[in-house]
Amino acid sequence: MAATATLAPDETTSGTVLGDRRWAVRWAYVFLVLFVAFALCPPFYMLLTALKTSSEISAATNPWWVFNPTLANFTELLGSPLFRTFFVNSVLVAVLTVIITMLISVPAAFALSRMKFWGSGVLATGVFLTYLIPETLLFIPLFKMFATFRDWTGIELINNWYVLVLVYPTLTVPFCTWIMIGYFASIPKELDEAALIDGASWTQTLLKIFVPVALPGLIAATIFAFTVAWAQFLYPLALTTSQDQLVLSVGIATTLIKADVFNWGQIMAGALLGALPPLVIYAFLMDYYIAGLTAGATKG
Repeated sequence: MAATATLAPDETTSGTVLGDRRWAVRWAYVFLVLFVAFALCPPFYMLLTALKTSSEISAATNPWWVFNPTLANFTELLGSPLFRTFFVNSVLVAVLTVIITMLISVPAAFALSRMKFWGSGVLATGVFLTYLIPETLLFIPLFKMFATFRDWTGIELINNWYVLVLVYPTLTVPFCTWIMIGYFASIPKELDEAALIDGASWTQTLLKIFVPVALPGLIAATIFAFTVAWAQFLYPLALTTSQDQLVLSVGIATTLIKADVFNWGQIMAGALLGALPPLVIYAFLMDYYIAGLTAGATKG
C-alpha cells in the first residue's frame, strides 16, 4: 500500500507532463498550418492569375477560381526571345557573382577566423557591418562612380549586364564572409595545427582540409550569393536600360508593364518562372543551408 501511495504522485505528474506536451504539439501544428497557409497564399494567387486569360482577369469574377485555365501565358513567355535573353543574363550575372564572392569571402573568412592577427576581430565585425548599409543609399554613388570611370577611361560600364557582376559582390561578400567565419571557427583547431606541423602552408591547409570539412558552410554561402544576385531589383533597374542587357527581375517589370496597361497574366507567369531556380536549389540543398547558417551556434 505504501509503495502504491508513493508511485501515485509520479504517475500523476508524468501524465500531466505528457498531456501538456500533447497540447503543445497540437498548438504548434495549428500555428504551423496558419503560417504555411499565409506564406503560400501569394504564390497560389499568382499561379491562379497566370492560368487565366486577360479577359477573365479583367472580368469581375472570383479571383480565387479559374473558370477557363490556360497555359498561354507560360508558352508565350517561354517562346519569347526577349524573355530567354533576360534569363540568360540573369544566369550569367548570378553564376559570375557567386564565383567572385566565393573567391573573395572564403580566403577572407579563413584569414579572419584562423590566422589570428591584431585587429582581426574588429575587422571581421566591420566586414559584417558593411552588409547592413542599405542599397538604397549606395546605388546613386555607385552610378556616379561608374559614370566618372567612363569619363576618365572611355570604358562604358553602365547599361551593360556585366556591371552588375562588379556591384553585386558589395552585397554578397560581407555576409558570405561572416557565414564562413562562423563555420571555420567551429572547426577544431587541432586540424590546422596538425597540418602546419606536417609542413603544410596556409593555402594548402585551406584547400585540402578546411574546404572539404566546411562544405555545408560553402553551400550556404553559395546559395545566399546566388539568391541575392538572382533576385536583386534596384541595382539592375538603375544601371541597365537596354532590353538586351536587362536581367529577369527588371525585364519582366519593364517590358510587361506599358504605361497604365498591366499584362497581369504574363507578369505572374514570369514571376513564377523566375522564382523556380532558387526554389529548386533550396529544395535540394536546404539541409546544407541550415547547417551552414547555424554553424558555431553550439560552439563552446
